[in-house]
Amino acid sequence: MRPAEIAALRRRAAALEAEVADLRARLARTSGPETGVAAVEPGDGLAGEHDRALFDTLDAGFCIVEVTFAGGQPVDYRFLAANPAFARQTGLGDAVGRWMRDLAPDHEQHWFDTYGRVALTGAPVRFESLASALEQRWFDVHAFRIGRLEQRRVAILFNDISARRSAELRAAANERELRLVTDALPVLIAFIDRDLIYRFANAAYRDWFDRSPDQVVGRDVRDLLDPKGYAARRAAIERALAGEEVRFELPWPRRDGGSRDAEIRYLPRRAADGSVDGFHVFVQDITDRKRVEELLSARAESLEREVQARTRERNRLWETSNDLIGTAGLDGFLKAVNPAWTQMLGWSEAELLARPFLDIVDPADHGETAAVVARLARGETVSGFVDRVRARDGQDRTIMWTAVPEPDTALFYIVGRDLTDQHRAEEQLRQAQKMEAVGQLTGGIAHDFNNLLTGISGSLELLQTRMAQGRLTELDRYINAAQGASKRAAALTHRLLAFSRRQTLDPKPTDVNRLVSGMTELIRRTVGPAIEIEVVAAAGLWPVLVDPPQLENALLNLCINARDAMPDGGRITIETANSCLDARAARDRDLHPGPYVSLCVTDTGTGMTSDIIARAFDPFFTTKPLGQGTGLGLSMIYGFVRQSGGQVRIASEPGEGTTMCLELPRHHGATQEADGLADLAGAPRAEQGETVLIVDDEPSVRMLVTEVLEDLGYTAIEAADGPAGLSVLQSDVRIDLLVTDVGLPGGMNGRQVADAGRAVRPNLKILFITGYAENAAIGNGHLEPGMQVLTKPFAMEALAARIRELIAST
Repeated sequence: MRPAEIAALRRRAAALEAEVADLRARLARTSGPETGVAAVEPGDGLAGEHDRALFDTLDAGFCIVEVTFAGGQPVDYRFLAANPAFARQTGLGDAVGRWMRDLAPDHEQHWFDTYGRVALTGAPVRFESLASALEQRWFDVHAFRIGRLEQRRVAILFNDISARRSAELRAAANERELRLVTDALPVLIAFIDRDLIYRFANAAYRDWFDRSPDQVVGRDVRDLLDPKGYAARRAAIERALAGEEVRFELPWPRRDGGSRDAEIRYLPRRAADGSVDGFHVFVQDITDRKRVEELLSARAESLEREVQARTRERNRLWETSNDLIGTAGLDGFLKAVNPAWTQMLGWSEAELLARPFLDIVDPADHGETAAVVARLARGETVSGFVDRVRARDGQDRTIMWTAVPEPDTALFYIVGRDLTDQHRAEEQLRQAQKMEAVGQLTGGIAHDFNNLLTGISGSLELLQTRMAQGRLTELDRYINAAQGASKRAAALTHRLLAFSRRQTLDPKPTDVNRLVSGMTELIRRTVGPAIEIEVVAAAGLWPVLVDPPQLENALLNLCINARDAMPDGGRITIETANSCLDARAARDRDLHPGPYVSLCVTDTGTGMTSDIIARAFDPFFTTKPLGQGTGLGLSMIYGFVRQSGGQVRIASEPGEGTTMCLELPRHHGATQEADGLADLAGAPRAEQGETVLIVDDEPSVRMLVTEVLEDLGYTAIEAADGPAGLSVLQSDVRIDLLVTDVGLPGGMNGRQVADAGRAVRPNLKILFITGYAENAAIGNGHLEPGMQVLTKPFAMEALAARIRELIAST
């Protein structure tokens, strides 16, 4: 039994005992001697007026009746005398001189039937009677004969004991309830008085002592317990009788010969005067509880050891992890960091905790970082978030974070993994894959360039010959042929750079049909004459939002893979189409329902088995011999298409060819059309005094640019390298625009010349001209206002338009 249950039982028992004591006291007050009976002497009536006055003042009802017998049995009664209390108690106010048959129903005459019999015996009668018609009132009745037998007179004294009787009934009911409650409990319960006599015992004594409660109550404790058992309890009993609550445990033998653990409690009971008149005993079997406590203790020790072990593991992880682990607050400050922060970033723990975290985050990532903190404040877990964190040496580290909020607090836990080296390695792999594609292009590009150079050089030779001969009528034909060949060479060079460049290009609205058309000739040259190329372009094809060079790269790689699957030649079909995926089709492709554009490459080659299809997109997986592929092509294509919101599907059977299909979401918007260029004759001319500085190490380029500018009215100043150009910029000469190559000799590249020039001429306009615009050379793609880039080779009219645009800009 739990302590709370024992306390509740104790309170209930105390309440019952108090009520019983009160009832007993009230009972004692109502059960005195039969007042007035002694005053009645045998005779014909009352002894005299004094006795009549005495009976009239009694609280007990008194009457004298005359009994009429018939056949030896009383049949009626006539009241000869009655006091006022009799009238109050019986309701018979005018009974004197009247017969019972006239006053009360037959069923109430049983009282007087009994009383009348004393006339026959002459013996006094005393018993309790219930007046059923008088609201369940109880009377203590005394009846005796008055006078001679033949007078047949009986005196009856009614003492109302209803209150006492009610108290006795309530006391008996409370005792029964107390007995029921205590007997139902598995706890041994008893009360022992100061003389060590049992005054109460419940049914549990049968289990603990093999005795019934009747065999226990009234006995001395020392008789019930053996000497050893009493000695074990003696000190506790003395403390309980002194008013102290005592609790102790003892082993206790079972009836079956086993043993159990007992918890014994002695609770003193105080009388109304505050003295201790005995104590209650509670004995409870705690064997199971102690067993559970031992198990819980052992489990707690095991858990403690486990927690300690986990804590040591956590501490080792905290101390030795290369990942950034910490606790941060929604206020923007770090609260705790592991040593990896200092090892990776160089900042001390004190420096990291004393400043807002955003102080070391790249400003370009502040907005996204704030959005992540807002999500954490809403209770969301954020994973895969990447930002750039600045180390003490000024270098940025690319970190991928996972952040988990702590419920009901302003804290969250963060784990950051350094992706800088991984990104660098991925970029190197990506570049290797691109260069592999460039290697595949080499043969076709060399053939194309030789053809183009032949067209250019042949046209120039014929132009020179015809001019020497004075035949000027056909010069336009040779000039147009040379210009056309040079433009095709420029386009081929740009496409090659798109495959090999390192910078990430932005997605743009793209016409896939136009992109395929522009790639077709290059694909033909790459796959060789043994492969037939067929293009099936869908009419009304929707635009898509992709990185065009990435899509060109993907298409070229698919065509190269198709070529390699057809060593004996075959046909490659490039097909575009519009499609709308419903919920089921989209679910099968792991896409969102909606409109998509498909770009499919189908070959008639050897095909693929199901296990090869399952692994086709795995990085570094390839079926080509060593040295003929990196295994990155399809994985790069898959990553690019998935990042663009699309999917790659493979349909293939061994010996039946393969179809690789790129599905890209439709872009709701127009594609960008190429800007048309005006002829040089219509190019805008310079205003008075406008001067352009040209810095380029190639004399022919400087010559061409200078002649174009002078024809348009500009003053042109030439410089062959960076230092020479900077000396001009540092002079007092008017310079409205700097046109500079990016790659320059003399120790300064074009960007350095531009930056140094702006140091002395803050509003200097700058046009970079370059054959290969590396990000590092022009500022990682972030040009300042008043700067533009024009890629070589370029048309002279394009140069003139760009120069006018820059000079006129504010």
